[in-house]
Amino acid sequence: MNDQRGIPCVMMRGGTSRGPFFLAQDLPEDPELRDEILIAAMGAGHPLQIDGIGGGNAVTSKVAIVSRSTRPGVDVDYLFAQVSVAKRVVDTSPNCGNMLSAVGPFAIEAGLIPVSDPVTLVRIYNVNTRSMVEAEVQTPGGMVTYGGTAKIDGVPGTAAPVMLTFLDASAQAQDTMFPTGQTVDRIGGIEATCINAAMPMMVLRAADMGVTGHETAAELNANADLLARLEEMRREAGRRMGLGDVSEKVVPKPVLIAPPAGEGDLAVRYFMPATCHPTLATTGAIGLATASTVSGTLVAQLIGLRTPPSVVVFEHPMGRMDVGMRQRGDRTVASLLRTARRLFEGRILVPAATGTERKPRTGTPIEKETPVSA
Repeated sequence: MNDQRGIPCVMMRGGTSRGPFFLAQDLPEDPELRDEILIAAMGAGHPLQIDGIGGGNAVTSKVAIVSRSTRPGVDVDYLFAQVSVAKRVVDTSPNCGNMLSAVGPFAIEAGLIPVSDPVTLVRIYNVNTRSMVEAEVQTPGGMVTYGGTAKIDGVPGTAAPVMLTFLDASAQAQDTMFPTGQTVDRIGGIEATCINAAMPMMVLRAADMGVTGHETAAELNANADLLARLEEMRREAGRRMGLGDVSEKVVPKPVLIAPPAGEGDLAVRYFMPATCHPTLATTGAIGLATASTVSGTLVAQLIGLRTPPSVVVFEHPMGRMDVGMRQRGDRTVASLLRTARRLFEGRILVPAATGTERKPRTGTPIEKETPVSA
């Protein structure tokens, strides 16, 4: 008797991240049983994830779970799971905007939504943050195309553009952009902006932490004293933001900001949270751009208050990321360009007994996850 079983999945690159995409109907409904499968699939608990398909890095240890939505005005539901590399832990607290850029292409090719010519608009509900995002996917002739001339820093070559528009940047579990009630707090004697816009973050001036904010990711990852201090402050920020004990969660994310080194508006070093991101998380960029529109935040103090329509250019370790802010009716929305590619498709093999105490769901939409503040 075969002691392994296969689960259908598609490996995709989304922005500067990569991971398997699953249909919700192919995974157990129970979160604990589902997470058992994700841990086994990715090989969590080993620094190289040698017994799974994870890449030994937080940006290559991500999972997307997608289903057709029954919510009014929504095409698909998307649940993001950050699988730890070194620990056997799965965190569904945050969204991932990079993986999000591949949700539209995946959903179209999975037959979850009808396709248009030459562009298909996919309305995506992020279950993690209970927020809406629109993705414009290139579908000339009614087929998803991945080749094109769009280029994003951190990914080699060019590809077809995927335009993402975040409609509810501040719609997080706390239902407020500043959960502490202030635009600037003092944590460990250091000024910080604790903001919950697309991603819960603790934003700090790099200079206040004894660095320039222009270091490479490797240089910051080698700074053990900095990492330890950031983690201590992050846990306190999480408590103040109503997230409880965040020692086993990946939010809030620590972010260091500094004056630009080049022609951008702001230098950013974004942590995941234990290591520096090789580029910049899409949701992090959305949150920082949103902070630039609010008087008093550390971002607005550094680059000046921005009024939509405007574009904020962030410098990250491997290049830049541009975020456009504009008004749509009575709300401010944020947009940026990403790319995606389908890498392989088939079945991921896991030990036969993994996550089998209950039967898989039968095509129902993804249920709401428990908010991180619960």
